[in-house]
This record gives sequence, C-alpha cells and structure tokens, in this order.
Amino acid sequence: MLRVQSYLPAGTHADEPSGYVTLAHDQRHLRRKLLHLQNDEMVMLDLKEAVLFAHGDLLVVENGDLVEVRAANEKLFEITAKSPLHLIELAWHLGNRHLSAQIEEDRILILRDHVIRAMLEGLGATVRDVEEPFQPARGAYHAHGGHSHGGHSHGDHGHGDHGHGSHGHHHHD
Repeated sequence: MLRVQSYLPAGTHADEPSGYVTLAHDQRHLRRKLLHLQNDEMVMLDLKEAVLFAHGDLLVVENGDLVEVRAANEKLFEITAKSPLHLIELAWHLGNRHLSAQIEEDRILILRDHVIRAMLEGLGATVRDVEEPFQPARGAYHAHGGHSHGGHSHGDHGHGDHGHGSHGHHHHD
C-alpha cells in the first residue's frame, strides 16, 4: 500500500491530482489514517504531526501521485443578517456558545442545530437549510499543528479567568 508523508496547501501546485478523497469537516484533522480514494484505491496517511486539511489541499503519495482533499457536502444552516453589524452580533452569539462556524462577509455557516436556529431567528437572523462543503474557522482554543498553546486544551479553560484583573486580591507587604 502506498504511503503519504507530506502535503501541499491548496493552490500551491499546478499538477493535476490522480485522485481525491472526500471528507467532512470533522474528518479532515488527521495525522495517521487509512484513506479510501474515490477510485477504490487506498493510501496510508502517515504524517509527523496532525494537520487540519482544507478543501483543495494535496496529499503527496510516495510514487509522486497527488491526491486532492475535498470537503464533503454537509447539512448546514446558512445565516444571513439585516446588516453587517447584525452579522457580527450573530457571530458573537455563536462564538459565545463555542460553535464551529464558517464566517464569510455576508453569511455564516454552522452545522444544523434546531435550538440554535430558534435562538438565531429570535435575534432577527434569516436561517436557511443548505448542503455544501464546511470549512469552519479555527478558534482560539484550536491546537494548531498538533501543539496546544500554553499547555491547555479547549476543555480546561476556566470561564472565570479571561484577563479580568485581580478581583479582590489585595497584597500587603
């Protein structure tokens, strides 16, 4: 079985890929995995560190072939707003709930969640069902390239310490 030990970011290589693999957003954070290509071939992805692949990234197979990573269509909500400021406010509400979101200039895409839909519509948003590729923004707590920043992961940040100063802590000499 052929191995993949390197990759090229989308748009950096002109050669045509020999195949492709289609993955949902939560399947594109990979380090080591057996990938089933569209043509029923398989390759073993074996990278030194985990990578969050984007639509159009190319996997370099040891025989020189290129395999394109494609984002699968997913069931999403397309959120539009009354104004640019309203869209920013909606993005804040989604971020406050730590939801994965693809934020664009005139819309936001999120995975379908009917409780969140009701909240958004209550805030005046227009919410439409769509099926398209999903590339959520990487949040502040995402571990880039397999390294966690400051030794904490998403799950262990306390909501009580977000740089609010020293409330009630008085030190006397």
